[in-house]
Amino acid sequence: MNTKTVQRSATQKRTAAKTQVVHFEFTDSDAAAVAIAGTFNDWRPDAAPMLAVGGGRWVKKLALSPGTYEYCFVVDGVWKPDPQAIETFTNPFGGFNTVLRVVAPADPGTFLQGRYEAGMPA
Repeated sequence: MNTKTVQRSATQKRTAAKTQVVHFEFTDSDAAAVAIAGTFNDWRPDAAPMLAVGGGRWVKKLALSPGTYEYCFVVDGVWKPDPQAIETFTNPFGGFNTVLRVVAPADPGTFLQGRYEAGMPA
């Protein structure tokens, strides 16, 4: 194994350790396709299609670095804020974006109470 490989692997591990897995969920029994578009994927719905799990439920998990993001669900081509959201922001198109705050993972040995998900208070 060469030095570049070792350095790259260490960098990838540090980056992965700084991310949080965020669980997104959306329910619409009439939807044929749902995706997530936001500041974390350059507002590209094709970058984060959601998975239909039955009963009109759609889910997606994304690993995101700590920070504040805006996003919308794209339901059959229509952009919608997360109906479970606690915080939204007016977008320049006259609609609303959902605000998501991702916190840094707790240090090992630190008890972290609660969970951080889309629509959950940070």
